[in-house]
Amino acid sequence: MQIDALIARLKEQYPPGKFGSRDPFHVLIATVLSQRTRDEVTDRAADKLFSKYRTPEELACADVRDIENLIREVGFYRVKALRVKEIARIINNDYGGKVPADIEALLMLPGVGRKTANCVLVYGFGKDEIAVDTHVHRISNRLGLVSTKTPEETEEELRRVIPERHWKYVNELFVRFGQDICRPAGRKCDQCPVSELCPDKRKKQ
Repeated sequence: MQIDALIARLKEQYPPGKFGSRDPFHVLIATVLSQRTRDEVTDRAADKLFSKYRTPEELACADVRDIENLIREVGFYRVKALRVKEIARIINNDYGGKVPADIEALLMLPGVGRKTANCVLVYGFGKDEIAVDTHVHRISNRLGLVSTKTPEETEEELRRVIPERHWKYVNELFVRFGQDICRPAGRKCDQCPVSELCPDKRKKQ
């Protein structure tokens, strides 16, 4: 696979955003809310939550029932309400209200796995990391970049095969590509901007 060509082609199709330009706390909480929830639902819930509670201190002091009402649309909203309140409390009390820019510290927070932690590092701090969700896992295997069974394995392999200068772009580019063209079902191969690089496409020729 021609990695540089792949990334360049996807950047042309989906111009990436400004990494590190978003509030790390908002990235963290929104990503926790996004687990097993559609993006549009997550966005609405996060907007409602942050319109009332903007800082770790404010969210840490919030009534959990109020948090539940604000994020009710997301999956497992009761569990997530408890988690985001506890995350806010830890960040406010242990880190002076600042989200740590360290993956090990992030992974110690309730409900935070590697994908969430790496999203915070990429989108909140602009660091060169690879955040692997279901889209990235699927696309990476379909394009033959990796041959893996889990997102954790995919992250490890992608770190080996993709130059570090491309790492922070992987999540946004692969997610947008996976939602738009290379979907779980109903792939739009005739509209694919990287079809000549795709092993599946070459097999069918």
